[in-house]
Amino acid sequence: MKLTFLGTGTSQGVPVIGCRCRVCTSDDARDNRLRTSAMVEAGDVRLVIDAGPDFRYQMLRTGVRRIDAILLTHEHKDHIGGLDDVRAFNFVDYPPAIHKVDIFAAPATIGIVRKDFDYAFAQDKYRGVPEIELHEIDVTRPFRVGGLEVVPVSGHHSDRFAVTGYRIGKLAYLTDFKTIEEPEVEKLRGVEVLVVNALRFTEHYSHFNVAEALALIDRVGPCEAYLTHMSHDIGLYAVTESVLPPHVHLAYDTLQIEIND
Repeated sequence: MKLTFLGTGTSQGVPVIGCRCRVCTSDDARDNRLRTSAMVEAGDVRLVIDAGPDFRYQMLRTGVRRIDAILLTHEHKDHIGGLDDVRAFNFVDYPPAIHKVDIFAAPATIGIVRKDFDYAFAQDKYRGVPEIELHEIDVTRPFRVGGLEVVPVSGHHSDRFAVTGYRIGKLAYLTDFKTIEEPEVEKLRGVEVLVVNALRFTEHYSHFNVAEALALIDRVGPCEAYLTHMSHDIGLYAVTESVLPPHVHLAYDTLQIEIND
């Protein structure tokens, strides 16, 4: 199984528009962060987790011509804002054949996608709209994409918003979590690689900070862990990476990880 970090930044990305801090002006490519997203390839299945405003560029950068499904963690625009661009995957053959893109998400997120991209689901659609197949998941039960089993992991982004992480084999991917209950932590036992959000070092009302992310990593006990969904307040990659525990790393855009199946 291969994990590719398509983006590792928070909702504003890094650099932040107009900011002149040392992170936003860094010449280290690892400090440039598109909005958080990832791609998982296992056997002949290719999944993307979240499709934010940078989805088009992220797909161009990987060079892929096919995706089997998109898993959405929640409905915020930095995670769904690029869904219109899935239409490029609908017509990659010549002569053209329509390939719908399957999207899996919790019911509340599916509802927002249906509202925000209503033109894709209209009775009388105009030509060129994205061809999307929505799949509501039961967050208490595993589901399958092709031959791949996906286990939802539930948490809360804040009191107002639920969020869904995903376990795929020995990989677990969580972003935008602020709280997670013990039964959900149990779903993470035995993973080799854990990806978890860490916005910054100081407290935040709706995201794990570094200390909270490290505490979850300690509870789960993966072989390796990677922090994602980071703001410019996380500091320079070269500095912050050096102060983390040896098995915990800052993810960065385009980083690829091989995981034993």
